[in-house]
Amino acid sequence: MSKPNILVTGTPGAGKTHLAKQISEYYGMKFLEISKIVQDNNFFDGYDEDLHCPILDEDKLLDYLEPLMNEGNNVAEYHSSEFFPERWFHQVYVVRCNTDKLFKRLEERGYNGKKIQNNVEYEIFQMALDEAKSSYKKEIVNEVRGETEEQLEENLKHVGEFLNNYEE
Repeated sequence: MSKPNILVTGTPGAGKTHLAKQISEYYGMKFLEISKIVQDNNFFDGYDEDLHCPILDEDKLLDYLEPLMNEGNNVAEYHSSEFFPERWFHQVYVVRCNTDKLFKRLEERGYNGKKIQNNVEYEIFQMALDEAKSSYKKEIVNEVRGETEEQLEENLKHVGEFLNNYEE
């Protein structure tokens, strides 16, 4: 693989999709919206009635992604990171967000009260960050903010520095 893969992860509503799309467009990387891939290919293993969301079939997803990740030059976006093979990613960005802003974003998406509460708690307890830190080498995990366009610009600059310095 001559070009690196980047993972953008974080709590739903924190701004990870926006950051990942911008990285893809700005640096010419392939955008892999994992939730959409799961939905388009029906990679489900049931449904969680409490959270009103499908349960992911990780094995089917990983089998599908393997050849894409081996090619390199991908920016993958997903709210979880622990089940992806460590070898796939050369840089991991965990997008964080102020909980008041996060609450409003999730409310605007029409999430139910329990789902909003679970996601806000997920952010408060920095679960996405801890998951990434326990799944990848600490030197490739970056905590970034996803609240403003200025923060987005800072994040894109950081990605550019990484890409400019990347050596296989």
